[in-house]
Amino acid sequence: MSWLIGNELRDHRERARKKGTEAAKVLGCTSGKISQIEGGMYRQRPNEVAILLGFYGADRADIDRLVALAGQDDESTWWGAWTDVVPDWFQTFVGLERLAATEFTYEPIVLPALLQTEAYATAVTTSSRRVRPDHGDRVVHFRMERQRRLFAQDNPLALHAIIEESALHRPVGGGETMRAQLEHLLALSERSNVDIQVIPTSVGVHAADTGPFVLLSFENFRDTVYVEMQEGALNVQTPAQVRAYSMSAKSLRETALTQRESESLITSLLKDR
Repeated sequence: MSWLIGNELRDHRERARKKGTEAAKVLGCTSGKISQIEGGMYRQRPNEVAILLGFYGADRADIDRLVALAGQDDESTWWGAWTDVVPDWFQTFVGLERLAATEFTYEPIVLPALLQTEAYATAVTTSSRRVRPDHGDRVVHFRMERQRRLFAQDNPLALHAIIEESALHRPVGGGETMRAQLEHLLALSERSNVDIQVIPTSVGVHAADTGPFVLLSFENFRDTVYVEMQEGALNVQTPAQVRAYSMSAKSLRETALTQRESESLITSLLKDR
């Protein structure tokens, strides 16, 4: 949550055309602390948020909303027990994912983490050069813990996943693992908060030919896009960039098979095994 609040504070300051040094003077602190506040590295206090937003001339509704959010318990650091196996660049994302109301994910090579069975996740993790061999089991456990939001009784995460047909054919962990994984996809697709669509290989090049991405939407914050790179990741909240990914997400939903058609395809693959 601190990252989201910090981004909004930076946005308000830039729109007000105020410098970090000016904000620091109003708050009675150093410009370094303002950078930490805006970067989410420093837990924002409600009174500090109110002072800064007042100085920036923000609307009363925005001030009240962000002040209230700054006073709430921050559950975005739930991953603390896995700090030793979760890279710094991923920690922000999993914190945001826990706060999100909806998640749209596009994954072209393997199945998205939130859809993976434990056996499939183990096979993917074992072959990943990003994961140390002695961290494998804990990384898989962490991935399973992320999935708990899908099954929460209160406020479950609404997930919309777009996957490539080729990912369903790609042998990960052997025949038994893949069969169980396909059955798991069908079971998940029956949940009201999970939508799974498959893009047939016959479609060819489409809107997301630049690679995988995750679009997170929140009840009280602007949407955020997560894009992974070879040795790191970007959490994007710039309106123009988020809008571009939102358009890609819309195009992908329209390009892919419907959920029922996707279920039929997965069922046919199961019969062939």
